[in-house]
Amino acid sequence: MTHQAHAFHMVNPSPWPLTGAIAALLLTSGLAMWFHFEYMSLMNLGLIIMILTMIQWWRDIVRESTFQGHHTTPVQKGLRYGMILFITSEVLFFFGFFWAFYNSSLAPTPELGESWPPTGVITLDPFEVPLLNTAVLLASGVTVTWAHHSIMMNNRKETIQSLLLTILLGLYFTALQAAEYYEAPFAVADGVYGSTFFVATGFHGLHVIIGSLFLLTCLVRQINFHFTSNHHFGFEAAAWYWHFVDVVWLFLYVSIYWWGS
Repeated sequence: MTHQAHAFHMVNPSPWPLTGAIAALLLTSGLAMWFHFEYMSLMNLGLIIMILTMIQWWRDIVRESTFQGHHTTPVQKGLRYGMILFITSEVLFFFGFFWAFYNSSLAPTPELGESWPPTGVITLDPFEVPLLNTAVLLASGVTVTWAHHSIMMNNRKETIQSLLLTILLGLYFTALQAAEYYEAPFAVADGVYGSTFFVATGFHGLHVIIGSLFLLTCLVRQINFHFTSNHHFGFEAAAWYWHFVDVVWLFLYVSIYWWGS
């Protein structure tokens, strides 16, 4: 940063926003093609471009922050505000799903049999797999907090152990939810109950997968000595995101699994 008179990061031109946008277009179009025509080539192409974009964009950001020193204190402050605004937008994203759920469940229409759950729908037992999933996510919240404290104490070994444990708990949650979906006695096409259940819990499951990737990237960076006790915002952002995912699940569990059943 010695060649400039200010502490801000002037980002160099990058191809990755463009390739990311192309990948998103191909992925969404490909998903529609897969759903309707069982044609997967477009979706697979979009997925490959998306993965390549992610790897190279993250590589550039790691290089800028860790090796080139561009992430100064004012830059980190901006990144913090950006992450807070992003999580706020995610809160509002899930708010829409909860609105749809409560709008349908608090005043069920005659088409639903004027009851909730709708007539004919067999619900999942909230005290079986959903309760186990709640315990798994709460445990992962504890382990990610342990990782944060370990990083601040410069305890490299415990940071790696706790991060690995958090990722494994996230993968376990995903496997349990996949099994639950496979065995569910209703489908996404089963009226408003099926659609609100699978869209809300499915998007949460997607967020768990994204959060697990986020933490996996942090684990690789920690193994490669990228974080210090006072310069680790990449990990902090991942921890904030993971806590957000935990809190959303608690609302989902109480609303859709327990009260809604």
